[in-house]
Amino acid sequence: MNAAIVEAIGWALVHFVWQGGLIGAAAALLLVLLRRAPASQRYLVACVALLMCAAWPAARLALRLSAPSSSAAVLGAPGSGAAAFGPLASFSAAWLAALRAHLTGVVVFWLACIVALSARSALGLLWIERAARRGNIDVQWQARLSLMADRFGIKRPVRLRIVHTLASPLTAGWWRPVVLVPGALLTGMPPELLEALLAHELAHVRRHDYLVNLLQNVIEILLFYHPVVWWLSRRIRSERELIADELAARLSGEPRRLALALSELEKLQFSHHHLALGAHGGDLMVRIKRLVQPERSSSNWKAVIAVFGLAAITAGCSIANATSEANAPIIVDKPEQRAVVDFKSCSKPEWPAADLNASHTGAVVLRFLISKEGKALDSAIVKSSGYPGLDQAAQEGIAKCHFSPAVNEGKPVQSWTQMQYVWLLN
Repeated sequence: MNAAIVEAIGWALVHFVWQGGLIGAAAALLLVLLRRAPASQRYLVACVALLMCAAWPAARLALRLSAPSSSAAVLGAPGSGAAAFGPLASFSAAWLAALRAHLTGVVVFWLACIVALSARSALGLLWIERAARRGNIDVQWQARLSLMADRFGIKRPVRLRIVHTLASPLTAGWWRPVVLVPGALLTGMPPELLEALLAHELAHVRRHDYLVNLLQNVIEILLFYHPVVWWLSRRIRSERELIADELAARLSGEPRRLALALSELEKLQFSHHHLALGAHGGDLMVRIKRLVQPERSSSNWKAVIAVFGLAAITAGCSIANATSEANAPIIVDKPEQRAVVDFKSCSKPEWPAADLNASHTGAVVLRFLISKEGKALDSAIVKSSGYPGLDQAAQEGIAKCHFSPAVNEGKPVQSWTQMQYVWLLN
């Protein structure tokens, strides 16, 4: 992979650490404000926040890839804006330089995890497809499900399959939806209660929730390392189950029957993990309580304000970040005249006592980022002398020197320069 692409991806991943935290904080605040609002409003906020988690780093990555390779204004190039940190400049520059040195490893690890998680998700989808093809068919329950689907306004045929290894009902597929039902429910649950659970699954079909769930899986895979992504995804699934409960109860007119069915399901359910939607999503006790004693909902206008508030906060931070990057100095890779150190301004680097006593010698090759004013903003060791003490002493000593800045098109520019310092004993 092209080195510029690797670096762009690496910085996008690194910057999403704080971007995701900001989105998560804004979403948490809005969800608290909407705690008594309908589940659909909280669901909307959580969905928008999760989409922003994917859109923000994607937009920054596109900006970096489309920007000139010589620009430091793009996402975290070490040394860009380092002077703005004042006393923390050297620490910030060193941290960024160390991070940049490991970007390739970060991207390789990220890709490896994506491959593993994608394989896991693909296996889950294959299992669902196989269960849909090989599951048993119950003609009577298929007929009842089809009648219910007509009442719910679902025009597409919805298949029903009996799977004995399943823990609870789940819905899969969008174009050809299928409801998978555990065999234990057919024998262990009264028909009217099982019908209530099927109404919940049909609510998922009517809302096309399976597509949203697949999009969630993609975002979880790409941004697996950030806890905010998993928290938002869990919150979406939890709110989605409440919405499906409300819709099923409203269309069937039997909220208490669905609550009783969920209670029976909790008794029959055993621990299993599934990659698709099912009636087991969310907290069953919370769902039962909401069906039996629905909370008073606040007005719908709050959802619009909450979503716009989340979008405004995130967009504002993105614009501020882009503006600061756009105002950062340009680093010219190959200036017409390179920066040169003014040795008269330098103090001789102090020989570390331990290395002096051990008679250590060697040559260290250093790289410095020189500002337009001739100050060293960042530095890195290109080739070690073999002794960390000598490397660090040379790096710290020469960083205090004044440089004649690089010149391009007759003007001083910010640029990297490389030099060698030799430690010799007379």
